[in-house]
Amino acid sequence: MKKNTDSTLTQISKHLNLSISTVSRAINGQSKKYRISEKTTKLIIEAAKKFKYEPNELARSLRLKKSNTIGVIVPDITNPFFAVIVRWIENAARLNDKTIFISDSNNDTEFEKIAIKAFSSRKIDGLIVAPVGDESFHLSETNQLDIPIVIIDRHLDKLNLPFVGSNNYEGSKEATNYLIGKGHQKIAFNQGLQKSKLNLDRVRGYCDALKENRITINHNLIVGENFNEQSGYEAAKFLLSKNTCITAIFTASNQIALGTIKAIKEKKLHIPNDISLLSFDNQSYWDYFSPPITTVEQQTKKIADKAYNLLSEMINHNKIVGTSKIQLSTKLIIRKSVKDKVRKAWT
Repeated sequence: MKKNTDSTLTQISKHLNLSISTVSRAINGQSKKYRISEKTTKLIIEAAKKFKYEPNELARSLRLKKSNTIGVIVPDITNPFFAVIVRWIENAARLNDKTIFISDSNNDTEFEKIAIKAFSSRKIDGLIVAPVGDESFHLSETNQLDIPIVIIDRHLDKLNLPFVGSNNYEGSKEATNYLIGKGHQKIAFNQGLQKSKLNLDRVRGYCDALKENRITINHNLIVGENFNEQSGYEAAKFLLSKNTCITAIFTASNQIALGTIKAIKEKKLHIPNDISLLSFDNQSYWDYFSPPITTVEQQTKKIADKAYNLLSEMINHNKIVGTSKIQLSTKLIIRKSVKDKVRKAWT
């Protein structure tokens, strides 16, 4: 059972022969503001430990108008890409004595809206959001309520909010050029959520690489509807049943790649002898596949750190930052899933 915080403050003040207000101010990090000496502050902190003082965080947050909490909303926490980003955000928050609350929007804009409303009502200090679709009004509206927001991963053109993510266009273009350099021309693209800016950039990088290499774009080879495994599986299954000419598949995410691999195996095809595979999103488990999968790596730690630092700046300086757009470079991780020479089309 916790001790009554007021009585503990009284004990500390009597023990040190100081006023309760002086003790409270020092414990709450306000020594400089109220000109409490370092020596006195040190004595108060030591006494607080001795008396096992536990501050009332709710009362403290109301007084300081800060809760030391931030909300993080991602589309799918089971996706290792988002799980890793959340972990890095939490690490950064912990180093700054902050707590994060996490919500999984389950790739549903309505769930995303509910989560934002719930976090707002709990007076969090700020939000980091990876949006689901292309709707932006609910995010803009929340920002206007003086709740700082940083957008990660999926940029929304209509939204005047700071953004941190990857250069998806360049990453996709580099990957497609790599496949072309290996001799592939019939390259399929298994895409994600079709209207999302992230997906559009990856499709555009793929298409521009084909055009610049004078390869005709076959829109029948661009398939898929979402970033999850099931969509990847269904799209790849359809693709492999209709197009025996393709020699490589480029997937827009790690989850899509998992579904694609399942469809390839069901077709009794072998990677890379029958068909090559390259995926956006590098994960540690790709090294353990047979063969290991070639991927486009995103800088997840940097995305998390920069997003957290941007949000902290907004919270600490009581300002809303707009238009800041940080796009981090990607890196092609070459493994064994792309064949050097193109074989004849399988049948």
